[in-house]
Amino acid sequence: MFLILRLAVLLLFAFSGYIIGIKYNYGIYGVLTGSFLGLIAIATEIIFKKIDFGAIIGGLLGISCGLLFAYLLMLPLRPILGEDIGVISFWVMAVFGYGGLLLGLNRGKGISIAGIFRLFRGQGIEEENLKILDTSVIIDGRIADVCETGFLEGVFILPQFILQELQHIADAADPMKRARGRRGLDVLHKIQKMSRITVRIVDEDFPKIKEVDAKLVALAKLLNAKVITNDFNLNKVAELQGVSVLNINELASSLKPVVLPGETMKVFILKEGKEYNQGVAYLDDGTMVVVENARRLIGKNADVTVTSVLQTTAGRMIFSKPKEEYEREEFRAAK
Repeated sequence: MFLILRLAVLLLFAFSGYIIGIKYNYGIYGVLTGSFLGLIAIATEIIFKKIDFGAIIGGLLGISCGLLFAYLLMLPLRPILGEDIGVISFWVMAVFGYGGLLLGLNRGKGISIAGIFRLFRGQGIEEENLKILDTSVIIDGRIADVCETGFLEGVFILPQFILQELQHIADAADPMKRARGRRGLDVLHKIQKMSRITVRIVDEDFPKIKEVDAKLVALAKLLNAKVITNDFNLNKVAELQGVSVLNINELASSLKPVVLPGETMKVFILKEGKEYNQGVAYLDDGTMVVVENARRLIGKNADVTVTSVLQTTAGRMIFSKPKEEYEREEFRAAK
């Protein structure tokens, strides 16, 4: 389709050149000139298609500001330099214009059409305290509980591509996936009703990027926002690209009560452990408690004393012994 349109544009330029050339008896030169201008127009269209919209706007503003600054700088020097002002003025404008162009192209990458409209409404292009919600953290649901406590506030950005992914999950044929998707939609409705939180749906998309996680990171860089997730891989990718991440799993892990060796706790021995004569219990936050010599206590509540705490990639594991046995060993050691 684009190829046909470009050929049509080229033919139109060539025909226009031929019509103009006939008037001056240079028809062939008119065709060549028109074709050349048509090729320039097509090349310009292809180049501008690859350049980001914000970079174009930033570049135009940058070169304009650079030329204006150079002109104002040369005004008081005109009476002093006299005839030499022309050459010096050209080089000063070239340097400042080129510098403004480069600066504008670099800084303009964060400008979007939606951002320009927000600027005219008085909201500014960049806002502080922006957070982007990931699909996994929405379905997880704990983010709503954290928001209710007041630990999180500000503007939550919900991209259209995340909302579409959530709706796709909610419409899935698999009952489990459908239930997870609907749970995610319920969580969003719950967050929208909170007074401290503003949920803003944005249309910014990145057609050249296929993966949703990569789009999420690109949007976070564009808006200078933080990503809220519980996805380990997304966490690492975002951090490698300089994007701040708020990981719900890390928050939950940091809030687990600190248990030190020698402390006593009451647990319910749920099942047998991997090693001989071990029992396994779980705390309310899911932390596994391995109890030595507790096979006889399976199915019962027992007082245990912590002997050591092991931190693993999967979480914490607490090793302990029944309180009476631990006290007997301590008494023997004291003798």
